[in-house]
Amino acid sequence: MTKELFAIFGNPVSHSKSPLMHNLAFKGLGIDGCYSRYKLNNGERLKEVFFALGLKGINITVPHKEHAYQACDELDPFAQKVGAVNTIVEKRGKLYGYNTDAPGFLKAIAEFEDVKSVLFLGAGGTAQSTAVILKEAGYEVTILNRSAGRLEKFKAEDFKTATFDTFVPQNYDLVINMTSAGLEDESLPAPQELLDMVIPHAKACVDVIYGKETPFLKLAKHHGKPTKDGSDMLLYQGIIAFEYFTDHQYTFNEIRHYMKKAFIL
Repeated sequence: MTKELFAIFGNPVSHSKSPLMHNLAFKGLGIDGCYSRYKLNNGERLKEVFFALGLKGINITVPHKEHAYQACDELDPFAQKVGAVNTIVEKRGKLYGYNTDAPGFLKAIAEFEDVKSVLFLGAGGTAQSTAVILKEAGYEVTILNRSAGRLEKFKAEDFKTATFDTFVPQNYDLVINMTSAGLEDESLPAPQELLDMVIPHAKACVDVIYGKETPFLKLAKHHGKPTKDGSDMLLYQGIIAFEYFTDHQYTFNEIRHYMKKAFIL
């Protein structure tokens, strides 16, 4: 049987832990698979590149989750609902799209107790899917973004939204950076004067970026707030993606046993 090839598409992608996570699971579970990374500059070429590389499945990270949605031949109901895909599997020459970011994130923030209101900083693909699943789980979600254009989709689904210019600060239990701000630089996801108004009233701050203490998390710690990076979200969404890659032959905990080692190596 030919080795099945998988990858993560994104830009930037060199920092990604996904190859280590998935390859540890392949090895641990005795699967003849290999997972690599591919820097995709043009998201419109996603489908073309996927087939050119002979891949069986991919994960997609920023900034290509909407392009991934467009590239799929079939979408599962949740991915279709939120308009963003981060996991694609090839079946009989067709691309099937899924979203594992949102359920992974929901599981990651479950440790915070008595949380009802959430402020998202950013309105990209990850925010789209996660806002929907949090709303369905009973959270009140507000989205704050630099520009108004990306907020239209959220407004249409009755989310509270604001731009930096129109934002009226309130108290939020969780403040979450949904952008890539701070990944490769020292930028904040919103003007500091706005963050200084909301962080002091939050119970905790979360950043979807993992593997470094971002300027946002540093600011949260300066205000004495508990913080959490994106490691658990990455792990949980990766496990769910692996379930799709392997057609649900393994349980969540079987996969987790091997994948979690990526965070201590």
